[in-house]
Amino acid sequence: MFSRFHGLLITLFGLLLAGSTVAQPGKIPAPQVEPPPARDLVAARVNGQAIPEIAVYRSLMRVPLKRREAARTEVLNYLIDNTVVDQYLMQLKVSVDAKTVAENFEKIKKEAADQKKDLQALLTELVITEDELRTELTAALRWDKFVLQQGTDKVLQDYFKSNLAMFNGSETRARHILIPATAGKKEDAIAKLTALRKNIEDEVAKAMIALPGTTDAIKREQARAKALEKAFAQTALKESTCPSKKDGGDLGFFPRAGAMVEPFARAAFSLKPYQMSEPVATEFGFHLILTTDAKPGKDVQYEKVKPFVQEVYGERLREAVLTAYKTRSKIEIVERKK
Repeated sequence: MFSRFHGLLITLFGLLLAGSTVAQPGKIPAPQVEPPPARDLVAARVNGQAIPEIAVYRSLMRVPLKRREAARTEVLNYLIDNTVVDQYLMQLKVSVDAKTVAENFEKIKKEAADQKKDLQALLTELVITEDELRTELTAALRWDKFVLQQGTDKVLQDYFKSNLAMFNGSETRARHILIPATAGKKEDAIAKLTALRKNIEDEVAKAMIALPGTTDAIKREQARAKALEKAFAQTALKESTCPSKKDGGDLGFFPRAGAMVEPFARAAFSLKPYQMSEPVATEFGFHLILTTDAKPGKDVQYEKVKPFVQEVYGERLREAVLTAYKTRSKIEIVERKK
C-alpha cells in the first residue's frame, strides 16, 4: 500500500511518469512560476511547529497564476491537516525505522532511473531538498503503518459488510445548491438554504394545486418529481456558488465513495430519489441536496475490493483523527507581506 497522504510524493511520481513541467516545443506551456520564497518564511504554525511558505509554494507551482490565490487556502488547510495528523501519530509513538525510509527512498530513485529521469533535477524543479523529501516520505510511511495497525483484516471485513454501498458499485444522481460559510456566518448559510428549501417546496405545492384532477398516484408522483426538479434546478441556477449551477446543480451519477466528500456522499445516499435534504455541512460550505436517480450495486466479494476498502477506511480514519484533534490544536496563520 502506498499512501495518498502527502500530495508532494504524488506530484513527484507524476513528474516521473509524465515528464518535466518545463515547456517543450509543440506542447502546452508550463504554468508561470514565481520566484520561490525564502526557506525561513513561515506560512502557518500548528502547536508551534512551522509550515514553511515554500511548502505552500511547491503545491501551487502547477496552478495557473490567476488561480493561485484561491487555491492557496485549500493547500494551506491540507498542509495544516497533515501536520495535525502527523503530530498525533508522533504522540502515539508510531515510528518508522531508518531502514524502511531508506528502502522506500531507493524505490523512488529506481522509479526515476527506470523512467530515465534525473531525480536530483526533479527535486530541484520541485524546489525540495533530499532531506525535505525524506521527511515527507517518513510522515507518509508513518501514516501507512498506523492504518495497517488499525485496519486489521477483521476490521476491514466488518467495515466492508457495514458499508456495502461504498464498494458494490452503487451510484446515485443528485443536484445541489452550495452556499459558502465564511467564518462566524454558518448560521446565515443555514438560514438561507432553509429559506430556499421552503421556497422550492412552495413552488412544488403550487404546481400540484394547478395539476388537473387525477386520482392516479403514480401520475401525481411523477408530476411532483418533475415540479421539484424544475424548481430546484432554477434555484440552483440563481443561488448556488458551485460551477454546477450552470446545469441547475446537476452532478450526474457518482459512487458512494471516492468522488464526493464524505458528508455530502453520506447525505445523498441516505435520500430516496426526489427527496431533498436539510442543509449539509462540508469543507466547502453548506449544501441543499436533491437526489434524482439511483443505480443499485452488484454482488461483490471482499477479497476483490480489499485495497479499495483499505483506502476508504484510511480516509475515514484520517477524518476521525482530524475531527478529534484539530479543534484542540493551536493553529496560527502567519499574515503574508504583500
